[in-house]
Amino acid sequence: MKAISFQLYSARNFPPLEAVLPKLKAIGYEQVEGYAPSYEHPEAFGDQLSASGLAMPSGHFSLADLEMRPEWVRSVAASLGIGTIICPYLDASERPVDAEGWRQLAGRLNALARQWQDQGRDFSWHNHDFEFAGLPDGAIPMDILLEHAPLMTWQADLAWIVRGGSDPLCWIADHGERITSAHVKDIAPAGTNQGEDGWADAGFGVLDWTAYLHALTGAGTRLFVAEHDLPSDLERFASRSFGTLSSYFQGRKF
Repeated sequence: MKAISFQLYSARNFPPLEAVLPKLKAIGYEQVEGYAPSYEHPEAFGDQLSASGLAMPSGHFSLADLEMRPEWVRSVAASLGIGTIICPYLDASERPVDAEGWRQLAGRLNALARQWQDQGRDFSWHNHDFEFAGLPDGAIPMDILLEHAPLMTWQADLAWIVRGGSDPLCWIADHGERITSAHVKDIAPAGTNQGEDGWADAGFGVLDWTAYLHALTGAGTRLFVAEHDLPSDLERFASRSFGTLSSYFQGRKF
């Protein structure tokens, strides 16, 4: 598996999605990470990926689809060559409010991980900031998920960890063996990039991505997914982020 990928969610405001694929290939990407719109016509989109010279080794699927439509998820994954199934988010109304609720959620996720492992696929959780907010008893949801869903791996979004008030290096040190992939985006200096929700292209913000990439690769992470939640210029973001990642990985073995 190549190290650098691109989360197609970052391109949602620059349709059509299929037109983005050859642009990513021209920049240097060899793979992308899927999300819901890329699954609407999976066989056709798979053909477009192949025509662009891209692969899709990982993809995001909602918890509802994973639990209620597993056969559909399996069919999409087969059509697109997705080997890592990732649950990416919970709406605020769906989030547990106490430690017991998070333990119950972890049990559901562990069951999904077992299901996908039995089919030869990895199953990961993708974090945002809310998993790092302390619960009434002081427990941290991300700790609960990792402890009570031992079969599940983790797609760590380091910028969201920072926005959640935690130190990514500490989480990598404690749980790096669970981090099979990472989202790579940056945070702009305070008061800047307000039109992009305060995010920045990887390597062009305040995060120490050299230190983060060194820690992640040392822990065994092998897939690094460029992402920006609200880029105003898609090709600028895609090019800069690829440049940051490829410069770090140049000459390193995976």
